[in-house]
Amino acid sequence: MARTKGGPKAIKRRRNILRAAKGYRFARSKKKRSAIDALRHAGKYAFRDRRAKKRTMRGLSIIRINAALRENGYKNYSSFMGALKKAGIELDRKVLAELAAKHPEAFKRFLDKVS
Repeated sequence: MARTKGGPKAIKRRRNILRAAKGYRFARSKKKRSAIDALRHAGKYAFRDRRAKKRTMRGLSIIRINAALRENGYKNYSSFMGALKKAGIELDRKVLAELAAKHPEAFKRFLDKVS
């Protein structure tokens, strides 16, 4: 049986790596080794920042809810969340923030029910 060499496979592998690194600057988009390193780092950052984004969005929701509460004469966010818990209402922060930002009159009616 004849010996097979990895030519076509290696070329395909290299082409796929460089295609994934398209848009990177300098050697990172042209050389396989640099492209592999760049892709590895990009993957790490993407994984980390998908989780960081969740934290950031939660903080933004809290800020939006707090601002709407203060507009409607409520003291602060923490007392509101305590009142929600006592009332047995299980709405998450994302929904509350959207209500506060996009439907202020509905949020005001909701506050009347909680108080």
